[in-house]
Amino acid sequence: MAEIGNAENPRAEYSQGYSADVDTIREKEYPLMNETTYLDHAGTTPYAKSMIEDFSRHMISNLYGNPHSMSLSSQLSTQRTDDIRLRVLRFFNADPDQFDLVFVANATAAIKLVADSLRDSDHRGFWYGYHIDSHTSIVGVRELADLGHQCFQNDTEVDAWISQLAMNQTKAPRLFAFPAQSNMNGRRLPLRWCEQIRSVATDNGGNVFTLLDAASLVSTAPLDLSSVESAPDFTALSFYKIFGFPDLGALIVKKSAARVFERRRFFGGGTVDMVLAHGAQWHAKKETSIHERLEDGTLPFHNIIALDAALDSHNRIYGSMANISVHTAYLAKCLFDRISVLRHWNERKVCQIYQSSKSVYGCTQSQGPIIAFNLQNSIGDWIPKTEVEKLATVQNIQLRTGSVCNPGGTASSLGWTGPELRRHYSTGLRCGDDHDILGGRPTGILRVSLGAMTNMKDIDSVVDFIEEFYVEKSPPVVALNPPLEENEVVGRHFYIESLSVFPIKSCGAFKIPEGKRWEIKREGLAWDREWCLIHQGTGAALNQKRYPRMALIHPSVDLDRGVLRITCGIMTDQVSLEISLGWEDTSLISTSLCSNSTKKSTVCGDQISLHAYASPVVSTFFSDFLGVPCTLARFPAQTANRFSRPPRLSGNWKSKFRKFIMPGSFPPDLPPPVREIGQTPLLLANEMPILVVSRSSVNRLNETIKANTKHGTGGSKAVAADVFRGNIVVAERLTQLGDAEQPYAEDHWSDLRIGPDQLRIDILDACQRCQMVCIDQFTGLRRNEPFSTLAKTRNIDGKVSFGSYAALSQEEMESFDLQPDRRTVMVGDVVTPTYHND
Repeated sequence: MAEIGNAENPRAEYSQGYSADVDTIREKEYPLMNETTYLDHAGTTPYAKSMIEDFSRHMISNLYGNPHSMSLSSQLSTQRTDDIRLRVLRFFNADPDQFDLVFVANATAAIKLVADSLRDSDHRGFWYGYHIDSHTSIVGVRELADLGHQCFQNDTEVDAWISQLAMNQTKAPRLFAFPAQSNMNGRRLPLRWCEQIRSVATDNGGNVFTLLDAASLVSTAPLDLSSVESAPDFTALSFYKIFGFPDLGALIVKKSAARVFERRRFFGGGTVDMVLAHGAQWHAKKETSIHERLEDGTLPFHNIIALDAALDSHNRIYGSMANISVHTAYLAKCLFDRISVLRHWNERKVCQIYQSSKSVYGCTQSQGPIIAFNLQNSIGDWIPKTEVEKLATVQNIQLRTGSVCNPGGTASSLGWTGPELRRHYSTGLRCGDDHDILGGRPTGILRVSLGAMTNMKDIDSVVDFIEEFYVEKSPPVVALNPPLEENEVVGRHFYIESLSVFPIKSCGAFKIPEGKRWEIKREGLAWDREWCLIHQGTGAALNQKRYPRMALIHPSVDLDRGVLRITCGIMTDQVSLEISLGWEDTSLISTSLCSNSTKKSTVCGDQISLHAYASPVVSTFFSDFLGVPCTLARFPAQTANRFSRPPRLSGNWKSKFRKFIMPGSFPPDLPPPVREIGQTPLLLANEMPILVVSRSSVNRLNETIKANTKHGTGGSKAVAADVFRGNIVVAERLTQLGDAEQPYAEDHWSDLRIGPDQLRIDILDACQRCQMVCIDQFTGLRRNEPFSTLAKTRNIDGKVSFGSYAALSQEEMESFDLQPDRRTVMVGDVVTPTYHND
């Protein structure tokens, strides 16, 4: 197989061989990238504007029919498919006399096709070996290998196995698979293995096959299959990783290895010449070509036609894959060199880069344009990957985090063993979750991957991002706020500035009117997060982070009429929908009934049972406004998802106490719940029942934002307290003019006594924030504040925190049924905090 790249040590140049400077190309061909820093090309690369335009012209100028027919339109589709198949083979320098190309959905489908066929090729099955740096799809083949499998944990083990092949005589098929390039860290593996295995296997019956996962490699480097002897038997790839579009893959098959497919059991339309549907179990497979026997059903012929436009535009813009390889290698080396030298004030490294000892950035033979790393602070603690991703998202930087579908490479780089990972799985660790640090070690990585249209501005953006938010220029402050002196709190007067409930989770707030006392129940403020919106397809609860327009859905609780009134949009003076607050009295329901059946839904990662509203009026109301198929759902009045309950009490008990309790989110027809010690009952609240926000802290935050706002950037970036979506906003009334506020005093609070009855709520923990705080609750628009400033000023143990979670104290919970009418709060109530050091 030919070398990857131009030469052994190419002189890396910026956009060498391109049709124009890459910045000019970006402006013309990739306008959607103007406002973002896209660094996930290993996932997919963006598509060129001219390619989509060319494809559109093809589609509106020609009539394409199903290739399995004989009409003129069908024959046109067949002709185009044949031509493009040949063109793709030539793109990889594959001789059509020696290779065939099978169109599939993606690289994973190509890999599965080989595995399924090998399983059918011999009644004994097959043996399988794979490299530890493989993508999950390569690892998954082992489940079909009835004769066993082996994971080679390094190159040395592969070389040793190859050297022993001649002595391991067997007629059973064997398959060895490996990636041409690790999709985790970009290391390019030895392609010589294919030729070495074939050389040994020829002397050993020729029943050892090689499968190359080329998906990651071909996104930025040429793959040369001109040497039949050194080429793999099977090559899997995805075109969207090269061109951005179409969503299509291919399996390139060496014709000498086609016998693997002869006994493949399944057949689909178009792959057979005749089938007997009844009587004898007989069919005749097509024998004209490999691809005709393997391409089941109708090909995605429109996508294949799009592939022709992709090849045209790619060649016109970039010239060759070799040019892209040189360009991306240059940028990858620039990025590596710059982040590898970043140091904190005490000279501790900022970036831990997971680089193979066998690769060198800038060398196209050994390393691709992918950098896997994690960040550490000045005392050596790891920065949680999800927190970095949150902040990167706010800064409009798109990268990848986690194990990036490379379980072996990630685990070995981070030092995890199989038993350790299984133990953590049993305690809750899952792919894609926010268990970032376990046992002092990271569970995933940060990955930056470059592409053909990456420019120097992208490199500057990610380096500036790390320098601004994660390089500590001086020793960190020991504590966010020093303990308050006694004379600082004497005479201070805290009070409730505003009260809010969020009847529909992730939608707008309902502000409790002044002068109205509002009940606090075991689960939090009455009517808080009683409902949510769920996706009609997945059942998952929608959130504002994904659908910012949810901020413009305004629910309000009308206790006098017993309805939830919902309006949408910035103007909220017209009632659009009303839902009954009751479960049984349906006379007040204006547009819909709550379904009696329950629907499993995912809320904040937990599976719960919800009552979904069946009326199409309700689903249409919300779906039309958000542009997503959804409907309203309600947390049931009784469910094991909350906590276990003893049997109901008699109707006399309900009648006796109903008049004392304001209608709330949970009808007072149930006795106190049985809870485990320390268990806090939750409804649809994110983590804790009540969220307390300090007005003084919001003021200090805005002062910091204003101080750091550059002149001429388009006005103030100050934020309203509403972005923090607190239930209780506590403000302080200063004793005399000139007194200073106490921002972040809530860090030192242990509990609060509220109102004339001294209702006690315990402060439980700091609220960990995400980029949702950047959504303006009045317009539904995103911006980068306040999260950017919070990341610098309120970073606690790697988590961005603002506000405090709270719940009714244990003593209030234990005496809940005594004096049930006293657990209320109101705007203006005096708040007396207890400090941790009191």
